[in-house]
Amino acid sequence: MVAEEGRRLKRKGRVAAFFMFLVAAVFLAPAVLMVMTSFKKPDEVLNPSSAIPHVWTLENFARTLKYSEEAPFAQWLLNSLFISTSVTFLVLFVSSLCAFAIARLKVKGGEKILIVIVASMMIPGQLFLIPVYLMLGWFHWLDTPFALIIPATAGGFGVFMLTQFMRTIPPSLEEAALIDGCSLWGVYTQICLPLCAPAMATLGIFTFIGSWNDFLGPLVFMDSVRNYTLPVGIALYQSSYFTEYGKTLATSVLGTAPLVIVYCIFQKRIISSMATTGLKD
Repeated sequence: MVAEEGRRLKRKGRVAAFFMFLVAAVFLAPAVLMVMTSFKKPDEVLNPSSAIPHVWTLENFARTLKYSEEAPFAQWLLNSLFISTSVTFLVLFVSSLCAFAIARLKVKGGEKILIVIVASMMIPGQLFLIPVYLMLGWFHWLDTPFALIIPATAGGFGVFMLTQFMRTIPPSLEEAALIDGCSLWGVYTQICLPLCAPAMATLGIFTFIGSWNDFLGPLVFMDSVRNYTLPVGIALYQSSYFTEYGKTLATSVLGTAPLVIVYCIFQKRIISSMATTGLKD
């Protein structure tokens, strides 16, 4: 009976592994096709006979990286890096402070504030475009990095996520630190933040990816081509009459690479966050 049960579990495991392989293949197929096509010659891109290039070439990447006043790829890349990094650090700082006040300091009305913050997440962001545009105009921040950094800092997801995670921290650690003479700022920086490192890493990578892939914000708030980010810049390769598929895909590959690198760096932190979520004292 035990041997039969073991064989049955193995068969189910093989079926599950095969199913997961098929799902992974479906999700990875567009990315693999994008990478393969970026190494093709322009004439082969327009008339593909196979997914694998007949002649591998770096022509599309060379044309993309070549400086152009109409399409300054390097400037777009720097803009995306600066804006996404700034937004990530500000979101982590502001969200962690707000979560610490609600979860650990238990400020009066904190739970009601959290409910309002969570409720704001249900409102489509597109509804705020006109009010935010007017406010940015009053501050003279339009067509500047501030137009993309400051509004993105006010996000409810990070506050909600870190609040739930901080509630799992044993109160005994905080009480022991206060007895030893640690200040509230010390409790925040030396106890809460280190223990919330997995959740902070998860929030950081989600925020970085969301800011990096943002298309609507730069399109509405930016006017100068040099101030565009990569998603908006890539769209310039497409027009009503002609689309440079080779350059578009090569730029997409170069623009995706930083996201893959960031995910690989913080992968263990993300898994750790998911594994420890819900644990109690």
